Amino acid sequence: MDSKTQCRQLERRRLRAGRLLLKGMSQAEVARRVGVARSTVCGWARRLEQGGLEALRSRGPRGRPPSLSQADLRELRRILLKGALAWGFPTELWTLRRIQQVLIERFGVRLSASQISRILAEMGFSCQRPARRALQRDEQAIREWKTKRWPALKKTPQKKGV
Repeated sequence: MDSKTQCRQLERRRLRAGRLLLKGMSQAEVARRVGVARSTVCGWARRLEQGGLEALRSRGPRGRPPSLSQADLRELRRILLKGALAWGFPTELWTLRRIQQVLIERFGVRLSASQISRILAEMGFSCQRPARRALQRDEQAIREWKTKRWPALKKTPQKKGV
C-alpha cells in the first residue's frame, strides 16, 4: 500500500472518530469503535476542539520524500528479476552491495544497506540464502552411519591405572 492510500485511510478513521465525538460519544467508546488507544482519541478531541473536523484532515505523508519513484521501483524489480548475471555480475546471487551498486549506476541514488533491505521487503523480496547441503544428501544413510558405524570407530577412553 502506498503512503497516499494509507494517509487517506487514516484520515477517514480520524474523521469518523471526530463525528462520533461531536455526537457526544465518550472518548473510550470512540477508541473502541475505531480501534485505537484512548490517548489517541484524546489528542484527536483536542484538535477537534481547536479547529473542528478540518483539523483532523490529513496533512499528507510526513518525512523525507522517497529517493526512488514508483517507476524506479518497477524498473528495479525488472532488473532484479532478470538476475545478477544480466547486470554483469559473475554469479546469480544478489547481495545488498550489488543492489547498492545498481542503484548508484542506474538511478544515481546511494542508499544504506538497511534502506535497501527495507525497500526489498516492501517490494515482496525476502532474504534467500542457499542451504549448505548437497542435493545428493541421503538423510537415512547419515542416520545409520551415526548410530552404527560411528560408535564402532569412536575410541572409548581407557580407565586410568589399568
